[in-house]
Amino acid sequence: MSKPLLGCIADDFTGGTDLASTLVRGGMRVVQVIGVPRDLNIADADAVVIALKTRTVEAAQAVKESLDALDWLEKAGCEQFFFKYCSTFDSTPEGNIGPVADALASALGVDFAIACPAFPENGRTIYKGYLYVGDVLLSESGMRNHPLTPMSDANLVRVLQSQTQAKVGAVHLGDVSRGAEAIVAKFEQLRQGDVKYAIVDAVSDADLCQIGRALMGHRLITGGSGVAMGLPANFRDAGKLSAPTSSAAKLPRVEGRSIVLSGSCSLATNAQVEAWKASSRPAFKLDPLELAKGDETILEAVEWATQQLESAPVLIYGSANPDEVKRAQRELGVEKAGSLMERALAQIAKTLVDGAEVRKVVVAGGETSGAVVKALDVKALRIGAPIDPGVPWTIGTAAVPLALALKSGNFGTEDFFEKALRCAP
Repeated sequence: MSKPLLGCIADDFTGGTDLASTLVRGGMRVVQVIGVPRDLNIADADAVVIALKTRTVEAAQAVKESLDALDWLEKAGCEQFFFKYCSTFDSTPEGNIGPVADALASALGVDFAIACPAFPENGRTIYKGYLYVGDVLLSESGMRNHPLTPMSDANLVRVLQSQTQAKVGAVHLGDVSRGAEAIVAKFEQLRQGDVKYAIVDAVSDADLCQIGRALMGHRLITGGSGVAMGLPANFRDAGKLSAPTSSAAKLPRVEGRSIVLSGSCSLATNAQVEAWKASSRPAFKLDPLELAKGDETILEAVEWATQQLESAPVLIYGSANPDEVKRAQRELGVEKAGSLMERALAQIAKTLVDGAEVRKVVVAGGETSGAVVKALDVKALRIGAPIDPGVPWTIGTAAVPLALALKSGNFGTEDFFEKALRCAP
């Protein structure tokens, strides 16, 4: 039994599977656990990802849970540690990224770490410290209207500096494009100038691979999943990881019915919902205002789904346009509107798994994914091949075998739901 090399802490569930998928593509065997493990034995994994639900909680709680996760990963024997947050760099207005990074750096005795959420394959690039989503600045993208974590500033140096008392600097593309040695030299220059965190530019996968190579020996890394692309090669060059094989992503087959549950209100997920409906596939919409009146809507959705599942997979969704979201939030409050939807989709998932032979579940939205895996009592996930960049199929350890695809709201092509079901294990 080998010890894991890389220990990862993700601030939400879909972010965890996103990172895990990147590492699997690099040939690492990855296990993702839901929360800090207590009585769980992790055998023969090169990397362990602990998925938390800390993106939108109070900063003190996010710090506590992250330090608990770090303690477990250190005791498991991990050599390097990765704090994973979203490729849109979002957390609460006060900011959980800075406080958690500060706490992890202090615990590990680290005086310098990068911050790089770039993921060019999904349209997230950083240039001169500014984060772009596709061709527009983050602050001009759909993230400016996110119901929980709106992003109104694309300057990541400024955003991170508002969340930490440590000095924040930048490594611009001119240095990155010159390769790993130039990046290492820039790191040292910043460190000598008392910079603790560096926002690192990246506009291509080649940039990310060079950044990853420059991180060999770094105790702490913070960023999105993209910067993990170069990490497996570092362990391989050090003789600690074998050559990549296809077996790292191989999952056992799961028999059973399929459902899609969507709680995300992102532009990408709304488009995926509309694509499903346009293909005349069965869909049931949940309204938080109706959910606030009691469980009748949940019971209706379960009854409808049970009947439809006799012949086809179904979509049950709470995804809505910004005007609908704002209306619900005005009447119910932001937190209650979100929690009602998460609770409903989680309860529907559990009921259909228990009573309708559902064994394959696609979930859209980080908060929704967290609620669903908790309701299904999933303790860990074995990571498989990607469906779309950042979104793999996984096998969950629960009372019955479950195949789960946990999708960040912003990820996936318009036909993602249908694509996911076609390639389900």
